[in-house]
Amino acid sequence: MAVEVRSAKGAATRDQILDVAGKLIQLRGYHATSLDDVLKASGVGKGNFYYYFKSKEDLGYAILDRMLQAFVERTLEPAFADSVADPVVQIQEFLDRVLDNQRQRSCIGGCPMGNLASELSDVHEGFRQRLAGMFLQWRVTLAEVLARGRESGRLRSGLDPASAAQFLVAALEGAILLTKVTRDISVMERCVTELKRHLTLYEAR
Repeated sequence: MAVEVRSAKGAATRDQILDVAGKLIQLRGYHATSLDDVLKASGVGKGNFYYYFKSKEDLGYAILDRMLQAFVERTLEPAFADSVADPVVQIQEFLDRVLDNQRQRSCIGGCPMGNLASELSDVHEGFRQRLAGMFLQWRVTLAEVLARGRESGRLRSGLDPASAAQFLVAALEGAILLTKVTRDISVMERCVTELKRHLTLYEAR
């Protein structure tokens, strides 16, 4: 029992560090967030920090892993779990989910993956590779949904699922960035409307 208690406490401490560091990095950026900032905000001592993470880089990798897990479990999987649902409707509802998220956050923060990709891809190969993998998983999920629609006859036989998925991800990321910069949710709303209109071009006639 004592071991279980210590394990639970350890997991809570690690999660506390990740929670605080993730919020600081999203607000300030990775480079502008120091370990001292994380320790002060989390209330965790340096010794405890190094028990769970070897370095700031190791912490950053853990944040990315957690970010991907949350994105998959809370956003991707719920949106596309039904393998027999209309793929166009599923993607439209996914777009609405992303729009609603930006609305609830008052256009502040943008996309955590996009923010880190902009900051780190040119200066840190390890982070670039991990971030590329995160966006790849997003594209692959959308491509699988589009391919299912093509195979069922709902979407055009000439549709290239991989290319269409890449366009949708790029367009949505751009929409989130513009919304963050303008602090105007109507920017996101118009972009989502246009993406939904674009999806109708994939439908079989």
